[in-house]
Amino acid sequence: MKTPDNQEVDFIKYAQFVNEVTSIPSKNDDEFIRRIQDLQEQGVPIARLLTAAVGISAEGGEFTEIVKKVAFQGKELTNDNKLHMVKELGDVMWYVTQACICLDVTLDHILTQNMVKLLSRYPEGSFDIYRSENRKTDDI
Repeated sequence: MKTPDNQEVDFIKYAQFVNEVTSIPSKNDDEFIRRIQDLQEQGVPIARLLTAAVGISAEGGEFTEIVKKVAFQGKELTNDNKLHMVKELGDVMWYVTQACICLDVTLDHILTQNMVKLLSRYPEGSFDIYRSENRKTDDI
């Protein structure tokens, strides 16, 4: 493998690098448990937050898998496939609701915040490729 400046990188060195830049709680069970306990003591509902994060990712992946097969592998977009996608989106929403409970916000609040963010990025109310690629410093 080569870096952008055309240097060779071997996997063993890369794995050592990855290990060095990985947080301690990410690679040590005892430290991870301590971090979870610290968060619990701070009142963070970490179990629900982790459930939401992992679930959104997993169910979003299942939705994406169907779209991938339709877009790239010749699968037809049938009513059955649409229903399958709807069901996966329902699962995503179940986990989004878990996150809402954890963060003590409503879905309406999240949608409003998203509109505020996008209207700030696109004040004319329509997509602009320049603004999508050249965001303000605080545009997350």
